[in-house]
Amino acid sequence: MRPLMFAMVLGIGGLANGWRAAARLWAVPAAIGEAFAGAAVLLWLGLVLAYAKHWLADPRAALADMEHPAQGMLASLLPVATLIASLALRPHLPMTAWIMALAGLAGIVAFAAWAIGGLWQDGRTAADTTPVFYMPTVGGGLVAALAAGSFGAVDTGWLFFGLGLFSFLAMESVVIARMIQAPLPVDRRATLGVHMAPPAVASVALMALTDDAGLLPFALMLFGYGCFQALVLLRLAPWLRQQAFGPTAWAYTFGISALPLAAIRLVERGAGAPVTLLAPALFVAANLIIGWIALRTLWSLVADQVPVAGRGGG
Repeated sequence: MRPLMFAMVLGIGGLANGWRAAARLWAVPAAIGEAFAGAAVLLWLGLVLAYAKHWLADPRAALADMEHPAQGMLASLLPVATLIASLALRPHLPMTAWIMALAGLAGIVAFAAWAIGGLWQDGRTAADTTPVFYMPTVGGGLVAALAAGSFGAVDTGWLFFGLGLFSFLAMESVVIARMIQAPLPVDRRATLGVHMAPPAVASVALMALTDDAGLLPFALMLFGYGCFQALVLLRLAPWLRQQAFGPTAWAYTFGISALPLAAIRLVERGAGAPVTLLAPALFVAANLIIGWIALRTLWSLVADQVPVAGRGGG
């Protein structure tokens, strides 16, 4: 069991949030969003138990995963997935969801400080610098801002938004420079799905923190940059598909689910064309892509082609 598997919660939970927003905007069946939310919570619970068992059975291997220079930062997926699961549960068990959210927020702070502190001490090669680099501070901070805002802890949310946004601005040039200088190896190309996520998640988080119409243009700018990242990945699709299908494919779902959610919420806030045209197209595309990844994963498990604990690069 590796932390990468928690990316599944981000994808399914992101779809749940998208369907809930779509139910408000387009009157699609609300039960679909709740079904995805329930699936995300159950998946999160199962993965938490499996990961705890992994630590108890082989703590050295679990610690080695966390200390890996390229994949170690994926351990931040545990608190991030906990926050996504708390959002899925919030309408039904708000107190339980709030406790989960507090645990996720604490986990993000603790792991980000530990991981970034280690980064400042240890040398890294270019091969070790991938978009996974974003996860503790950028992914963690922005999802924490979204969760805190959704639970009404707005001041706390702004603190985490600062962590996520300024970390993204600092790290973006580092990651892009690395990719310009040397292409990602085949087994790490799925990490580009993480690269697409921050601007879309930041747009959603911003709208969870404030109703200020004056900040709508900033949310639109973030969404626009997310759309550009999606176009780049679309242009790279043949190159990305050189990596064999495996659990790493779930890395794409973080941004894929966030982009239509951002579009739908922007339309709810009064954004016009082209967002009103993009929102339904992005929503349909996200469901098709994540649905395809889920079906391929299930088929692979049934066919015993991919070990349950995961295979592939981080």
